[in-house]
Amino acid sequence: MSPARRVAPRPTHRAWAVCSPGLEGLLAAELRSLGAKPIQVGSGGVAFGATTRQLYAANLWLRVANRVVLRLPPFTATTFDQLERHASELPWADFLAPGTVPTFRVTSSASRLYHTDAIAERLGNGVDRAVGWPRTAEREQLVVVRAQRDSFTVSIDASGEPLHKRGYRQAVAKAPLRETLAAAMVLASGYDGTAPLLDPFCGSGTILIEAAMLARSMAPGAGRTFAFGDWPCFEGGTWGSVLGEAAERERLDLAIPPIIGSDRDAGAVAAATANAERAGVDDAVAFTVRSVSDLEPPVGSITGWVITNPPYGRRVGHDQGTAGRAADPAGTAAAKAHDRDLRDLYARFGAVCRDLLPGWTVGLLSADRKLTGHARLAGLAERFATDNGGIPVRFLTGPSAGRPPSVSASLRGCELFANANNS
Repeated sequence: MSPARRVAPRPTHRAWAVCSPGLEGLLAAELRSLGAKPIQVGSGGVAFGATTRQLYAANLWLRVANRVVLRLPPFTATTFDQLERHASELPWADFLAPGTVPTFRVTSSASRLYHTDAIAERLGNGVDRAVGWPRTAEREQLVVVRAQRDSFTVSIDASGEPLHKRGYRQAVAKAPLRETLAAAMVLASGYDGTAPLLDPFCGSGTILIEAAMLARSMAPGAGRTFAFGDWPCFEGGTWGSVLGEAAERERLDLAIPPIIGSDRDAGAVAAATANAERAGVDDAVAFTVRSVSDLEPPVGSITGWVITNPPYGRRVGHDQGTAGRAADPAGTAAAKAHDRDLRDLYARFGAVCRDLLPGWTVGLLSADRKLTGHARLAGLAERFATDNGGIPVRFLTGPSAGRPPSVSASLRGCELFANANNS
């Protein structure tokens, strides 16, 4: 007699994982690797069905998400009285313990109820009617509300602090790269931990730290708390099981090929070293003070990855604008000199990749097509477009020479690596 087929738990929650626009494909692949089922890929996020365990695991494991929210049953309201009544019928007691104050983040589009402060006030009245205890300010619970054509979607924030706050990056260099964007670059590059990884403009070391954590199957959310831990419906046993499984998956003693960061700024290198130690990957990542011209592969390496975020001027305040430069000739001269330095820097970087790393894969965050063109890396192709600190950027990757792989192949590689590290 054949054994009974194991039936997977059915999703019991509707959830939404928030990400920076442009990273939705990577986020959907991550959710699938956790066993969650993406329902809809939208702008800036992915809707998915999840069990309670998967909801907890999403907060712990997602590398490119900014936040995970749990969606309550939607409703329609065309008057404030209707809004308050429907709000009072939502299961607030599952998510708001005594002493917890809901803070509403409201947006309204094409709705007859367009005054966001009034919407928040009536929602608060509905909460008071539902839970029956006075609001006190021992802790806060973020509630995200979206009114679209009189249809209301109310979501309970499950994350608390944004998910990019891993806890290790306390020391930063100039123009720090957010952890979620660094992780997206690593995933989209196809990095799989089987060959060396270099970053010649390492700054605070975020790209390399995220890569080391990925290669060793370290959960990015380990060591921090989440908002769902304060919910009355919180399942401590389920969360303990999720944490236990994450601890079993960690491969802290895994010897991985060299991960090396360099920067000509000694302060940045010191910050990166301290961050790697806090992240628990200081034995896997090495940082040195040197210029891009001195970049060289580890001895015996014939292939690997270069994933980097080279400087592009505007983030560190060099772009004064046309009017400012016209009023300040000295500033104009300095700006032109800076532009020349950047062009030379990109040209040197491209030459190093072509001449010293011919069999390597290059991943480059680009904010300026002309600057990137000076690197003369013709094999690069766009993997995603997003923003970094309000500046539009594209992530380009491909071989240092030759034809780039297809975008679909890159995403498949990303998903396969995510599955391998979460199984």
